[in-house]
Amino acid sequence: MSEIYSHPAGGGSGIDPDGAAGRPPLVVGIDAGGTRSRACLAVGVPGGRVLGRGSGGPGNAMSVGRADLTRHLAAAVGEAVAHALPADPEVRGRIGAAYGGFAGAAPGIGPERGEELAVSCLRDALAAHGITGVPVAVGGDTEVALAAAPGAPSDGLVLIAGTGAIAARLAGGRRAAVSDGHGWLLGDEGSGFWLGNRATRAALEALDGRGPWTTLVPRVVAHYLGGAAGGAGGPDVGGSAAGGSAVGGGDPGSDDVLRRALEVGPASDAVARHLLGEVVVTRAYEQAPARLGALSPTVVEEAEAGDAVARGLLDAAAGLLAATVRSLEPRPGEPLVATGGLLGPGGPLLGRVTERLADRGLRVFPVADGSTGAAALACGLLGGGGPGGRGAPDAAL
Repeated sequence: MSEIYSHPAGGGSGIDPDGAAGRPPLVVGIDAGGTRSRACLAVGVPGGRVLGRGSGGPGNAMSVGRADLTRHLAAAVGEAVAHALPADPEVRGRIGAAYGGFAGAAPGIGPERGEELAVSCLRDALAAHGITGVPVAVGGDTEVALAAAPGAPSDGLVLIAGTGAIAARLAGGRRAAVSDGHGWLLGDEGSGFWLGNRATRAALEALDGRGPWTTLVPRVVAHYLGGAAGGAGGPDVGGSAAGGSAVGGGDPGSDDVLRRALEVGPASDAVARHLLGEVVVTRAYEQAPARLGALSPTVVEEAEAGDAVARGLLDAAAGLLAATVRSLEPRPGEPLVATGGLLGPGGPLLGRVTERLADRGLRVFPVADGSTGAAALACGLLGGGGPGGRGAPDAAL
């Protein structure tokens, strides 16, 4: 059977930067995903203590533009450095290398997307905090995730399920096989996006009478209308926000119908339910598709509260993620690093996925994020070495 192994996150243990070995250089590790970017500042030796952590906005190098990506990375790096400054005002000058693991860090697609964009933005983010003249390299999110496991292994399996979803087999720190990771339109099965998409569909099916009623309906409605569905605390449905001009086409009675629809339930007026469904559809299409992922916590909450439809969605997502891992032909005893908002320590799908892979006898290591793995890879850049990930060390910063 597969077993889940827990281990310290690295925040308070490891080698002391002021120990007998003197004051070794520090490294910056970045894990830039579809929802947020995380950074850690650590002592630049194997098992080095994490001195500071920070976070910023989305870091997918395929979908986030240069200005935003640089800003998000700079915010994460700045917060991590700020945590260490009180103990060592000279901390910036001790940083000797940086490594970033990026979702969407595909090589060879030009300077404004993928690997080249990731390297460029990471350089600029470091420079914004006075960190210059250090080697920088980037790789994929799966590489840093595997390196975040105990001992920073270079061989094993990785399953990431956050906004998107991907699984990979790594050999020698490089991807030997990949399954899914095809984005919101063509893949990411079982991801946060998938859950949000299916939650919205389930709500629409309930409103149409095509599917069972679910407590996801008022939650989805509230998400798209910007307030609590039902009663006086509900969203403003007048004007262009969601009423006459946006929904009713100028029909003076449409606002009243929509207000009745906000008292939503399985016995609600059919016309009102239909109108409410149209509002949800309109709002959903106005948003960026990846925004559907913001509904995944709602599915988890309603499942925990006992909603059968929400529980079914979590079970289905876990089955898809397990199938993605199975496609890599895992072998008994192999390490499987599980990370991302749905699979990290305490993640809502961790137990479900592990149960579905029990027959493979894997050693499952849930990690909160890959920033410590990126820091471990950055250690390999010190002194002109290579981290083993994509992208050669770049000392031109």
